[in-house]
Amino acid sequence: MPDEAIDYSDIPALSPAFWAAHRPARAEPKAQVTLRIDRDVLDYFKDGGAGYQTRINDVLRSFVAAHTSDRR
Repeated sequence: MPDEAIDYSDIPALSPAFWAAHRPARAEPKAQVTLRIDRDVLDYFKDGGAGYQTRINDVLRSFVAAHTSDRR
């Protein structure tokens, strides 16, 4: 069935209040830290644009996951 054939008329619209109350929950809150990183490493991540801190976190998380499974 193509999307155009679906009848959405009986589905109520969701208000902004609904979306404010139903945000996805994070597994754990992130901690704010001060960290010293070599300039070339920081530049590498910053050159990727916005979200560089998230990318650094993703790399660290991958490292931890790889090394945690080795210990079990």
